[in-house]
Amino acid sequence: MTLVIAMDGPSGSGKSSVSKGVARALGLRYLDTGAMYRAMTWWMLREGVPLDDQAGIAARAGEPVLVSGTDPAAPTITVDDVDVSGPIRGSEVTGAVSAVAAVPAVRERLVALQREIIGTGGIVVEGRDIGTAVAPDAQVKIYLTASAEARAQRRNAELSGATIAATQADLARRDRLDSTRKVDPLAQAADAIELDTTSLGLDEVIEEVLRIARKHTADADGDSARQARSRAGEPPTRSETSE
Repeated sequence: MTLVIAMDGPSGSGKSSVSKGVARALGLRYLDTGAMYRAMTWWMLREGVPLDDQAGIAARAGEPVLVSGTDPAAPTITVDDVDVSGPIRGSEVTGAVSAVAAVPAVRERLVALQREIIGTGGIVVEGRDIGTAVAPDAQVKIYLTASAEARAQRRNAELSGATIAATQADLARRDRLDSTRKVDPLAQAADAIELDTTSLGLDEVIEEVLRIARKHTADADGDSARQARSRAGEPPTRSETSE
């Protein structure tokens, strides 16, 4: 399959759960680009690179070997053969990832890796700049949103010892940093379909994305069939002439 589904949106909007659910339902691969930026951040922290030293971060961005697994049932990510799936979700990495992700050299390297993984398609890719920068030609683009309160509650459920107010403040901080960075900021692609997940359950959101993806596939198949008949000199079908 050549289908590429770009899933963008801010933290807590449901991108990961929805993307994995859609990928499993359609038999596609799955890529969490945010995990790649977190892995790079984890490595910078381990190496003691100052987060306010963009030149230092840029100089070392090519050193770590990052490998992302694309199985939606069990996604993995390693740095220099070390499984960092757990450590990259800690508070230290979460608080630092926006600073590292804003460095142009980091984005240049990771976007290249992401495009290499996407390849010829057959994948659901989630992040903040997929539809605008990483895969602007993706056939299906979704932008997930949710209220600040709903996002904070969802993210807080994944954390321990944090208050809703503190989590909401941190999400607002990350939104501000991610949407104002100079290179590939968090933004909705002009041709993306926006889905507000505030009052929807996970299964409902997954089903809506599946509906959108299947409609695209059906429309694309219909276009291909019409083009094939046209090349063969065959007349359009009755359903086509009535459209």
